[in-house]
Amino acid sequence: MANTNNRFDAVGVVVDWIDACKQRRLDALLDLYDDAAIVECCESGSFNGRSEMERYWRPRLARAGNDAFAIDALTPEEDGISLDYRGYDGRIMRTHFRFTRSGKIRLTACEPVKSTAWRRTIGH
Repeated sequence: MANTNNRFDAVGVVVDWIDACKQRRLDALLDLYDDAAIVECCESGSFNGRSEMERYWRPRLARAGNDAFAIDALTPEEDGISLDYRGYDGRIMRTHFRFTRSGKIRLTACEPVKSTAWRRTIGH
């Protein structure tokens, strides 16, 4: 799905993001972000720019479990994309993605998804 206001595939960028996470390719992951991007983590605070994002992502990719970064839901939003997935530690997370006009990620903001985690536990 192309972003009609900008000429890039926002869903494709998010899929590239999750693929880079699954494959533990830190440079490929960071290349998807704008130079001035912000990662807002519900537990660890905000990380601005490539060097801070690298400090955030490096240990998470290194500690990721085998089931990490599996997609549960990918939902277009009015101003970006929402992704529900398994985090590096296996918890179900929701990350909201916002983009620059050129298709780089300018913001990711995550939060745990409690209701989905509960449903998945019941279903097993």
